[in-house]
Amino acid sequence: GMMDPLREGVKEAIASCRDAGIEVSIITGDHPVTAFTIARNLGLDLKPEQVVTGAELQNSSPERKQEIVKEARVFARVAPNQKLELVNAMQAVGNFVAVTGDGVNDAPALRAANIGAAMGKSGTDVAREAAELVIIDDNFATIVKGVEKGRIAYDNIRKVIFMLISTGAAEVVLVLLAVATGMPLPLTAVQLLWLNLVTQGIQDVSMGFEPGEGDELKRRPRDIREPIFNHLMIERSLIVAVWVGLLGFFLFKYLLDSGLPVETARNSLLLLMVLFENVHMFNCRSETKSAFKIPPMQNPILLFGVLGAFLFHVLAMYHPWGQRVLKTHPVNGNTWMLIIGLALTILLLMEWHKWWWNKRQTGKNTTAKVLSRDQN
Repeated sequence: GMMDPLREGVKEAIASCRDAGIEVSIITGDHPVTAFTIARNLGLDLKPEQVVTGAELQNSSPERKQEIVKEARVFARVAPNQKLELVNAMQAVGNFVAVTGDGVNDAPALRAANIGAAMGKSGTDVAREAAELVIIDDNFATIVKGVEKGRIAYDNIRKVIFMLISTGAAEVVLVLLAVATGMPLPLTAVQLLWLNLVTQGIQDVSMGFEPGEGDELKRRPRDIREPIFNHLMIERSLIVAVWVGLLGFFLFKYLLDSGLPVETARNSLLLLMVLFENVHMFNCRSETKSAFKIPPMQNPILLFGVLGAFLFHVLAMYHPWGQRVLKTHPVNGNTWMLIIGLALTILLLMEWHKWWWNKRQTGKNTTAKVLSRDQN
């Protein structure tokens, strides 16, 4: 007899898929017993009735095929046209389907799938042209690693968007409050430009280099209909905008009421906004984890980006060029302590919101499990 051993790392990759909420099915032209044995060796916990043959699919209606794909995980002795029918049935019941293949017969299924992944070494030219992705090492584990990297990239995009929207909205709140109360503009156009393009710009770029939080393959897949700017991001952006805008406004008003010139009040307010953004960057590193649980050196680019942006602004406060263009100047120790204390409040506020959000989500998941158990 002959045996085609499993490729190294594939069994572990299948387990990672299960943790990540990804269902794995086998569609093959091999004998049902062969396919079932391979599936069990891969760690797929299957029952014999979850193996369906092409002959059983032959006379099934589209509605029946949709019922079959909900339960079956191994499809054996399948004809080329049936691969396409199975992909269509999986999509019809609401699945986001990725298909791997290497032959000419796989091309229709590769093209119909949401994501087609052709084999780069053993794959035919037709299969590679029909697919969106080409796996150059023909290894299923590479696909799983790609899913992990994709989730990290998606998370980083959300983090950057949250940082930009929340801080930008805070500046809008600050200016609107000042205009509504008849006060002078809290920041000049040049100072706003400096705040957004120089100090914030350095940090936003460095946020894109976040390596991941380590649990990307332990999360359930997101709903494909969910917008990138979802309810959580809207809620937190509003909280940050209102909090930062109000604190900035009251500091500006307090300084003016104390008899300080407008330029002096703007200088302190600009320093506060820079520190707010520096501190808020660490809030944005995770939507669920505390900022204190993520090592700063996990992303040295971000750490040095924040320090660089802060030192750049301090330099502008002490250098004649910065003083002339931005109307800045050094501040005394008491002002430093006040501004640092105010800036740290955004860290405490987001720590509370993360705790509250996680507690609420845990409650929802527990309720869902209880309802599911009662229904069963």
